[in-house]
Amino acid sequence: MEHFEGVIRLANGIEMPQLGLGVYKMTEPAETIEAIGYALEVGYRAIDTAAIYENEKETGEAIRHSGIDRKELFITSKVWNADQGYDETLRAFEVSLEKLGLDYLDLYLTHWPVADKFVDTYRAIERLYDEKLIRATGVSNHHEHHLNKLFNTVNVKPMVNQIELHPLLSQEALRTFCQRHDIIVTSWSPLARGVLLDDPTLIEIGHKYGKSPAQVIIRWHVQHRLVVIPKSVTPERIRSNIDVNDFELTIQDMMKIDSLNRDERTGTNPNKFDVN
Repeated sequence: MEHFEGVIRLANGIEMPQLGLGVYKMTEPAETIEAIGYALEVGYRAIDTAAIYENEKETGEAIRHSGIDRKELFITSKVWNADQGYDETLRAFEVSLEKLGLDYLDLYLTHWPVADKFVDTYRAIERLYDEKLIRATGVSNHHEHHLNKLFNTVNVKPMVNQIELHPLLSQEALRTFCQRHDIIVTSWSPLARGVLLDDPTLIEIGHKYGKSPAQVIIRWHVQHRLVVIPKSVTPERIRSNIDVNDFELTIQDMMKIDSLNRDERTGTNPNKFDVN
């Protein structure tokens, strides 16, 4: 299978693969290395990890085993809440980089907006960018008010905001806001943790294209110009999640999927997240 060709250009001109592998909750080392290795083999070129996932070491190992040129890969990690603040973030980044066994990261994110710290955390991410230790800056789980607070103090706006996003939580207002500020949105939990896989609308649309509901949802993200990072350790799912290049949803089908929105989260609302 050829690797998924779709890329999105970030504000600084860097190209980010539109489809990547999320590795949240991959905690079994051998299984993690195997899943990431298989994903790279079938054409994934972006891996999204985080300090709190405790699998940066395995991610790095899978990358080295793959034999793929580092320049062809797009690796993202995130600073955890307990490590936020300016100096703390710089230290946390060093730890992540060492675990991954890499010289640089393509993207580094603030994981959640810790109330008194997220601005300093992002300032540290800016410094890593200035020092060319990361190729792009970003945040995760930031609402409009968090982003506006950053805009008041930073020199480089975040280039990416990774948020929970799927047909039940389409986040249209936040997406529009990000678009206005040239911030690319990455969808985490893009399949709503499997809740949508037996949705009749998605099954019906899938039949039309000979695709599964999961593939239909991933294609919906892609056509909305979102970056999407479905997570799986199952080889056939890893493979089918990336097999969405050969069909296009009609405008009517896109609207049908849009209309599934209920503003319903499977995870925590960043405004209510207890960072401790």
